[in-house]
Amino acid sequence: MPQQIPCLWFDGDAEAAARHYTSIFPNSSIRDITRYGPDMPPPMKEGDVMTVDFTLDGQPWTALNGGPQFRFNESVSFQIMCADQEEADHYWTRLTDGGEESMCGWLKDRFGVSWQVVPVELLTLVNDPDPGRAQRATQAMLQMRRIDVDAIRRAADSVPA
Repeated sequence: MPQQIPCLWFDGDAEAAARHYTSIFPNSSIRDITRYGPDMPPPMKEGDVMTVDFTLDGQPWTALNGGPQFRFNESVSFQIMCADQEEADHYWTRLTDGGEESMCGWLKDRFGVSWQVVPVELLTLVNDPDPGRAQRATQAMLQMRRIDVDAIRRAADSVPA
């Protein structure tokens, strides 16, 4: 299958966003910055950043300064599958800095991009073969903003009275 490269549309913040993201994810870097040339329609002007090509942990991304026509919303989000709670907390803390928390591990960063920070053990707990255990784990998760795997595990293991 051909490689997919997410392209994020910004209104002037493409370079700041790419620099922010590459400071959070390991093995990340800015690869190339393209600037607008002469005779650009407003609000763009010659020399402004048009695109930033960057990698997040080896995955290519593009950030485009396309103008104010489009805004991010929760209908598209990026999942970060985390090995453990410590890794999940790292991404949650860094991405919510200047952003806002939502429910069930979702957040919006300071640029309005939606992310889901998911410790992989969460998937095991909510998909447990014991339907009661899976339901208790799911109910605990639905009450959370930042996912707390220990709390979900305790809820899953609790025995109803």
